[in-house]
Amino acid sequence: MSILAISADERVKDVKVGEDDLVVNLMDGRAISVPLAWYPRLLNATPAQRDHWQVCGGGFGIHWPEIDEDLSTEGLLRGAPAPQTH
Repeated sequence: MSILAISADERVKDVKVGEDDLVVNLMDGRAISVPLAWYPRLLNATPAQRDHWQVCGGGFGIHWPEIDEDLSTEGLLRGAPAPQTH
């Protein structure tokens, strides 16, 4: 008897930044959706800046060079908003 084990692959496949949310599609088929308000740099960026992202960190991170924002799939899966700055 064998058991089919599904392997999680938390690497970034695609990113969509809308007016109100950030959606990150993972290689294993999952999608993470979080409120854009959690990430003020993204919220305040122009649509062109939001669309200019690149995969980093061996596939486990997203970098927006024009606004110096970096997010990890680990943090997104944990539901971790950006730290508050005062």
